[in-house]
Amino acid sequence: MFFPREMTEVELIIPSKDLVTVTKVLSGRGVFHQVDSAYLGLESLGPSTWQDKAANYSTLERRIQSIMQTLGLAEEQKGSTEFDIVEIESVRPAVDRVEGEVKGVGEQLGVEKKRLESLEAQLKQLEPIAHLNFEVGSLRKSGHVHSILGVMKADTKVIERLDSIRVPHVLFELKRDAKDAVVWLLGSKNNSDELERAAKSAFLNPLTLPEEFSGTPQQVVEKTRKAIDESKQKIFELESQLGKLGGVHKVELQKLWWDTHVSRLMADAIVRFGQLRHTYVVVGWVPAADMPLLTEKLKQASKEILIEAVPTERSGHHDNVPVALLNNKWLKPIQELVTTYGRPSYGELDPTILVALTFPILYGAMFGDLGQGLILMLVGYLSHKKIFMKGLSSLGLLLVYCGFFATIFGALYGSIFGFEGHLIEEYLHFHFEPLWISPLENILTILGFAIDAGIIILLFSYLLSLFNMARARDWAHFWFGHTGVVAIVFYFCFLTILNGLLGTTPIAPKIAAAISTLPLPFNILTPIFAVGVMFNSLFRNIAEGHRPLIEGGIVMYFVTAFMDLFESVISMLSNTLSFVRVGAFAVAHGGLSLAFFSLAGEEPTIGFWITLLIGNIFIIGFEGLIVYIQTMRLHYYEILGKFFHGGGMRFEPLRLNSSQEEA
Repeated sequence: MFFPREMTEVELIIPSKDLVTVTKVLSGRGVFHQVDSAYLGLESLGPSTWQDKAANYSTLERRIQSIMQTLGLAEEQKGSTEFDIVEIESVRPAVDRVEGEVKGVGEQLGVEKKRLESLEAQLKQLEPIAHLNFEVGSLRKSGHVHSILGVMKADTKVIERLDSIRVPHVLFELKRDAKDAVVWLLGSKNNSDELERAAKSAFLNPLTLPEEFSGTPQQVVEKTRKAIDESKQKIFELESQLGKLGGVHKVELQKLWWDTHVSRLMADAIVRFGQLRHTYVVVGWVPAADMPLLTEKLKQASKEILIEAVPTERSGHHDNVPVALLNNKWLKPIQELVTTYGRPSYGELDPTILVALTFPILYGAMFGDLGQGLILMLVGYLSHKKIFMKGLSSLGLLLVYCGFFATIFGALYGSIFGFEGHLIEEYLHFHFEPLWISPLENILTILGFAIDAGIIILLFSYLLSLFNMARARDWAHFWFGHTGVVAIVFYFCFLTILNGLLGTTPIAPKIAAAISTLPLPFNILTPIFAVGVMFNSLFRNIAEGHRPLIEGGIVMYFVTAFMDLFESVISMLSNTLSFVRVGAFAVAHGGLSLAFFSLAGEEPTIGFWITLLIGNIFIIGFEGLIVYIQTMRLHYYEILGKFFHGGGMRFEPLRLNSSQEEA
């Protein structure tokens, strides 16, 4: 849970006669991460027909999926024990037969839907001029008059500009409403280009009149409506026909798709094997805990298989090892937050547990309200169960966690649906005192507490960074890195300076004051470790044996070193004070609630309660989103950046269905 799963590197030598059997074991277990044969340099040794087979399976699978999509059938994945590689020729005749029955009806349905869409578009264009009495066909038959019938904005100036065309023309305004005007522009055929340019410049949208209909616009509208009804009836009949075909072929198509799907997946895997004359070489990674059972299954599948397994410790540098995370479903939304920033490398601490604690707590501290927190929990639960706001289902549990801590901090702040202090007794008629403090009445205190909490989190992040670097045996960065021992000690010195600047003000962090009281000569340590931070790159080069020790000229190096020190001080200051936002949003949350109370008035009328209801919905939706963004920013820029580097390769085992997804 705190680290990625321990992995074992596996190399298999498979006899050609057992190729398919062994591939079934590797594909069906969902634990084998394959390394491409190009990595081994064996991809071109010997002829292979599996490349063509994989392409044929892929083509056939797409055909089956197209048929199922036409029939409205879902792809149902079976259990991983029910699969085998099927021969293309044993499946293709059945696919050809079903496709022949479905294709004709599907194509007719597609043509009819396009026709219906065209008819509805024509009806929409004709309805504005249905009241006019003229022959539609006459607009197309005239050999001397160029006619443009269309809709434009009902702007008098624009219409006047269209009316001021320099060539001879006639402009009729047939209909006008608040937004649009239907106009008819007539002119000589010789001036058609000029008329068209003028129409475009005035944003005149021409009406496309159907060629198959004749008569007045009203007659054409009636014919079009009748044609639309006939088209809808035909579409209904074709869809019913497809529905019957779907019922007849459902079981057969799902079996055909499954057989072709697993055959394609296994063929794709075999294509990536290294091929020798009579054997295949397969290399990959397996979680150490799954290796004994996989070994047993492989030996049952092939008596002559050779298996070499090399366990890989979760320490040191392992850039090529895939990372399988161990988090359960309750931590899934937190894991998604972390992996959005970066996937842990193999030897690195997985920060999911830390973020699972800090993210909801910081969110709750900024959004502390007992009532609104409960609503957030309810919305998160309904979203997680896909009852309400299904689009947020992946974040449902995260909303539940954040809502829970918002409820806790709401009790600490004495806030319920924006009601605080005397407002609770006056309007809700019960007594509710803050269990801790009210942010609105103790602004500087809450800001100072936020800074203290930030310092604790930052110090813990520095320690985690040391832990990760020790596990990776990166001793140069452990001592002289931007989050190494020298930087941490300098941060302590920086806190004493910060305490001296803020003095006894309410916002002064108490932790900085406590550090200042330690019996240490900070006035001596500060310049010493400032030099350490300033020349950290030089010390790292010495520790790692890099040459040259200094890049560029000595003057430029000193300028760069001074800028490194200056940047470190600014970074420490901004990182520390960045947590002020936690207290500031707690204050702003109460202030926004008071703003809605001001709008609602003092009398508890229906309008009063409706205003507060709208205010609470706005706060939960809009401010809840802003606080989420701020909490994520704190983690991505201030916390994770201190100790978490990411860059790990995702563990992607051979699997036949989505039920084997990584936990």
